[in-house]
Amino acid sequence: MVSIKGSGGYYCSGNDLSNFTRIKTPSDMIQLAEHGEKVLERFVRAHITHEKPLIALVNGPAIGISVTVLALFDLVIASNKATFHTPFTTLGQSPEGCSSFTFPALMGPSKASEMLLFGKKLTAEEAFDRNLVSQVIPHEQFQQESENKIRQLSQLPPESLRLNKQIVREAHKERLLNTNIAECKLLKSRWLSAECQKALQDFMTRKK
Repeated sequence: MVSIKGSGGYYCSGNDLSNFTRIKTPSDMIQLAEHGEKVLERFVRAHITHEKPLIALVNGPAIGISVTVLALFDLVIASNKATFHTPFTTLGQSPEGCSSFTFPALMGPSKASEMLLFGKKLTAEEAFDRNLVSQVIPHEQFQQESENKIRQLSQLPPESLRLNKQIVREAHKERLLNTNIAECKLLKSRWLSAECQKALQDFMTRKK
C-alpha cells in the first residue's frame, strides 16, 4: 500500500498557478496550458489505475487537486484541524481529479455543488459527514494514531488487498478515465480564457 502525508502545517496547497501569471505571449500561454493538461491527466490517471491501496493522511489544510483526488483514495484519515477547499470558480477554473463524477456520487449533487461551484470550505467533520473522509483524529494524536493505523494495515495479505481493491474499483474505472480526460480538456480551455487569466492575476495580486 501507499500512504501520502503533507509536510509541515499543510497537507497540500494545490497547483502552483504562478506560472500562468508570468507568461509573456499567447503562444507561450497555449504551450503552458497544453503541457498542464497532459501533466494533470497523467497525474490523475495514476491515481485511478494504481493497483495498491492508496491512503491519504491529511494532516492540515488541503486545497484544489489535493482535495478532488481524495475520492480516488481507498482510505482518507484526517486531523481535526484539516480543511478541504476547492476554489475553482473563484479562480476562473473548473473541477478536476474526477470530482465532477465522484463528488456527486459521494455526497449528492447539491453538496457537491457547494464545493465545486461555490467554493465552500469544509472542516474535517464536514468532510467526514460527506463521505470524503473515512476517519477524523484529534490533531495532537494524529501522527501517532495514523502511524499505528498504517502499521496495522500493512500486516494484511498484500495480494488479497490488491485483488479486493481491483474488484471494488473496476466497475467505475472506464468512467473515471473518461471523466479525467474531459475535465482536463475543459480546464485547458479555462486556462486560456480571459476570465481565468484575470482571476489568476487578481489572486496573485492579493497574495503579495
